[in-house]
Amino acid sequence: MHDAPFSTLTEFRDILAAMPTADEGALAKATERNGQLTKPPGALGDLEDMAIWYAAWRGDPRPRIERPQVLIFAGNHGVAARGVSAFPAEVTAQMVLNFQAGGAAINQLAKAAGAQLGVHALDLDKPTADFTQGPAMSEAEVTGALATGWAAVDPKADLLVVGEMGIGNTTSAAAIALALYGGAPSDWAGRGTGVDDAGLALKCDVLRQGLAANAGAATDGLEALRCLGGRELAAMAGAIAAARAARIPVILDGFICTAAAASLESAVPGALDHTIAGHRSAEGAHGQLLDRLGKAPLLSLNMRLGEGSGGTLAINVLKGAVACLSGMATFAEAGVSGA
Repeated sequence: MHDAPFSTLTEFRDILAAMPTADEGALAKATERNGQLTKPPGALGDLEDMAIWYAAWRGDPRPRIERPQVLIFAGNHGVAARGVSAFPAEVTAQMVLNFQAGGAAINQLAKAAGAQLGVHALDLDKPTADFTQGPAMSEAEVTGALATGWAAVDPKADLLVVGEMGIGNTTSAAAIALALYGGAPSDWAGRGTGVDDAGLALKCDVLRQGLAANAGAATDGLEALRCLGGRELAAMAGAIAAARAARIPVILDGFICTAAAASLESAVPGALDHTIAGHRSAEGAHGQLLDRLGKAPLLSLNMRLGEGSGGTLAINVLKGAVACLSGMATFAEAGVSGA
């Protein structure tokens, strides 16, 4: 774990703009090796592209995935007091205790993937401000949350999944998507934890008010994160950025994680080149958000839990892809006649 090298949004943006890129040498060698493996060309489909992408970011044409990390961030939202969730804000803290006790879905999925799991609660006793009245966070608050996410990433990890818990955070995610990509509130608002039709209509109204109260959010991704997001969304964004700095590939989770990530891509195009989409969630707007980012999901299983669950489930898919690239024999090694 390591301290964040920024204390302002300007410093964070400058760091984001100067991030490392994929290793072209490793990309070329992994591509060459893939073409020599004992299989028909392209027979492993998307697994081949995934493995080569992973190799390029790790700078290793024959990589292994041995130290995946899953980070869950939790935060509370002032906008939840508007009734946008089917659950009370107290559930955030209760679920954090469940994560820490090992009783949640993410605990089981991380264990199945052989991943190290970390849980970070961010000022749960101090919800963000209600963004219908102005910015959800000050600059100090959002940079503090970004820094918490950055510092939580293990530099020795070789893969990262970030997830969240926070009652009201699908509303924050929808607000960020609306600010970044426009359209109508109904394009981005979903039922989240299971709100009824009246709750959905309220959510759309809250989104309209939020955009009206934070005009600057539509002009900049980091401002959208500050004005409309939550501490857990900012922490996810900080962790995704820290992973890029350490050349650690990232599997994105669902709608909320993807909205947090989109704020980085909006601020600095290409900021998400080290990420892939773990799944497409059942939260309706997630597919639209992935389309905007040009990310094809690995899985589509009608999941809508959050807490990093879909991204963590996808770890084993990527592990399989990388194992084939690195572990299969070439035609020459196996003594098999190539086509």
